[in-house]
Amino acid sequence: MPSSAPWQSLEGSVPSLRDLTTLRVGGEVAALVDSATEWTMVGTVRAADREGRPVLVLGGGSNLFASDRPFDGVVVRDVRCVVRQEDLGDGRVQVTASAGMPWDALVCWSLAQGLSGLEALSGIPGSVGAAPVQNVGAYGHEVSETLSSVRAWDRALDQVVELPVDHLGLGYRTSVIKRSLQEPGSAGRTWGPTGRWVVLEATFTLEASDQSAPVLYAELARRLGAVPGGRVPALAVREAVLGLRRSKGMVLDPDDHDTWSAGSFFTNPILPTEAAEALLPPDAPRFDAGEGLVKGSAAWLIDHAGFPRGFAPPTDDEGGPRATLSTRHVLALTNRGRATSEDLEVLARTVREGVRDEFGIELVPEPVTLGIDL
Repeated sequence: MPSSAPWQSLEGSVPSLRDLTTLRVGGEVAALVDSATEWTMVGTVRAADREGRPVLVLGGGSNLFASDRPFDGVVVRDVRCVVRQEDLGDGRVQVTASAGMPWDALVCWSLAQGLSGLEALSGIPGSVGAAPVQNVGAYGHEVSETLSSVRAWDRALDQVVELPVDHLGLGYRTSVIKRSLQEPGSAGRTWGPTGRWVVLEATFTLEASDQSAPVLYAELARRLGAVPGGRVPALAVREAVLGLRRSKGMVLDPDDHDTWSAGSFFTNPILPTEAAEALLPPDAPRFDAGEGLVKGSAAWLIDHAGFPRGFAPPTDDEGGPRATLSTRHVLALTNRGRATSEDLEVLARTVREGVRDEFGIELVPEPVTLGIDL
């Protein structure tokens, strides 16, 4: 491990989180370390923990909503981009990627190797290391379907550990890693703004096939001309998914302010069946979530609570609103180029309170927050 804090020489020459996140808000940071080796990654986190300094492990910055106030801690970025594969036989291939590898780069790599299973998750921003934390998902599929394990630094045990997928407690946009930010675990404390486990590598089991995993999402199936549940060329799924995401402003583009966001800002509400019957209007979308639970549609609730695409709270700013809902779909909060974290917080609270007042349902923010309590 490094013998001294590896960020000391960087003091006074670091950027702000505004430069490091897709929402493009956030304050100056006290120190930034780009880790090109696992040794540096672990050593930096370990040194900060021993000094009692807050640690923020940052991937693509696409799931972080940070305050504009300075962050008096250490920001660590894993910049490794390493991937390896192992043939398991029976048409299965195990793929292990470093946490710092961009997620979509892994999807591209897997398809180029003739491997399927990740194609529906094309275009999702962020890094491989963030994918298990959030259990990212789109168009009917989630990372949990292909994830085998993660290798991580356990900040409580002060050691590297291997966590099989069934130890990760993966659920709808959550995991034990994410929950450790707010819920005390066996170590008796909460962690933050990074969880107890810092992902170093993630391992997936993919299929050696040019055919996709079953196409489950109706909109995607229609675009592909496929039967729901059927299989089509995996590359066709990727292209269709990217087209759908672009149409909704969900593929990063520095010239498109609809993509200056943290993606879908609110998760779909999960309600007990009785609560869903009482709170969701008869025409509201609902889906069986198993175990006596129903998943509603956050987008439908937002729209029907009076918040259309492009909505912004009233402002007297002569330059117009600085933060609005996306002009393409109501789930994304967007920075129109001059937004502060306070502008986005006001927008988030306005939408959330409006849905609660109209339907009695509390929407849950999806991004990790730093210095902001919603």
